Amino acid sequence: MAKFVWKGKTRTGQVQRGVIAAKSREEAEVLLRQRQITPTQVREEGKEFKLPSIGGGVKEKDVAVFTRQFSVMIDAGLPLIQCLEILGSQQKNKRFASMIAQTRGDVEAGATLSDAMRKHPKAFDQLYVNMVAAGEAGGILDQILERLSIYIEKAVKLKAQVRSAMIYPSVIVVVALGIVMLIMYKVIPTFTAMFENAGMKLPAITQITIAASKFIETYLLFIIAAFIGLIFVLRKYHDTYHGRRVMDRILLKVPVMGMLLQKIAIARFCRTLATLISSGVPILDGLEITARTSGNAVIEDSLMEVRKDVEEGKTITEPLGKSPWFPSMVVSMIGVGEHTGALDTMLSKIADFYEDEVDVAVAGLMSLLEPVLIIFLGVVIGFIVVSLYLPIFTMASAVG
Repeated sequence: MAKFVWKGKTRTGQVQRGVIAAKSREEAEVLLRQRQITPTQVREEGKEFKLPSIGGGVKEKDVAVFTRQFSVMIDAGLPLIQCLEILGSQQKNKRFASMIAQTRGDVEAGATLSDAMRKHPKAFDQLYVNMVAAGEAGGILDQILERLSIYIEKAVKLKAQVRSAMIYPSVIVVVALGIVMLIMYKVIPTFTAMFENAGMKLPAITQITIAASKFIETYLLFIIAAFIGLIFVLRKYHDTYHGRRVMDRILLKVPVMGMLLQKIAIARFCRTLATLISSGVPILDGLEITARTSGNAVIEDSLMEVRKDVEEGKTITEPLGKSPWFPSMVVSMIGVGEHTGALDTMLSKIADFYEDEVDVAVAGLMSLLEPVLIIFLGVVIGFIVVSLYLPIFTMASAVG
């Protein structure tokens, strides 16, 4: 059976889109009319004209809202296909709406929901698909979707905290460098011409400032190109297997920032594994998915080593204790969870604790960076001002 992308109107005049499986276009139109939908466009999938998409990715917030609504509909007893049809028609993100429509079409054709979602990894990642599969197998899809929505909402919140921790200092640094570059490129040359006309001997700090200004004035485009090139090279290096591990290890060892990144990784690890275990996903699959979604290559390697030892019959606690990135408190609490048979509950408590710790760490980072950046900017601007006005004071005293 072929798949047909369709567009039509309901009896109330609402425009809907989707994908339907049928032997021919005519059969597809008949099936749509049976659903009380008047088709306006029906084209075979793969042969319809598509404009190249620019941006329009699927945001985690969209997936969280979709999952929350999906769980409520399933809990209310609505059929799976009807749920997907309603959610697809309500979705404002066209790219995501198309993915939901294709998922519904695959389910109509006989595929399981997890297999249909697996075809759209940009919206439904490995963790999402495995949990949905576990929910389908256990007949608790509504509960799984509710847990997923909670997990995604917490992940979005955690990511927002990290973004806020990075954006503020980055903006301050960029503005400070911009101001310094503007002074060196536009203001200093005016004073330089004045000093040269006076023909006086300049202090050492003034000579340093003028030399730096001339260098920036001469090589400004080269400096900008070199800066952009350095960022490009570092990103390409980070994309390699070895480079990602080197740079992630360096980030974990940076004072203050490294501790924050470690706490974020622990919170994400505990929250993800707790959600997977409570949803019935096997522990080995859960550890592998958790490692892939850790966000740090060094933590990922440590968790894959843990998975290897667990596969050989060991507990999680023993290999996890060998890793330098997991504090003894975390390891001890996980050990208690394993012995009491409440590992998912214990992991959730650890995740709650470390998410609160991330809040405190972000606030601490902000309070530390603000005075440091202000002092740095003050020292640089002060050095420039003193270097410029020292010769002026000398000239004034000579005239006096």
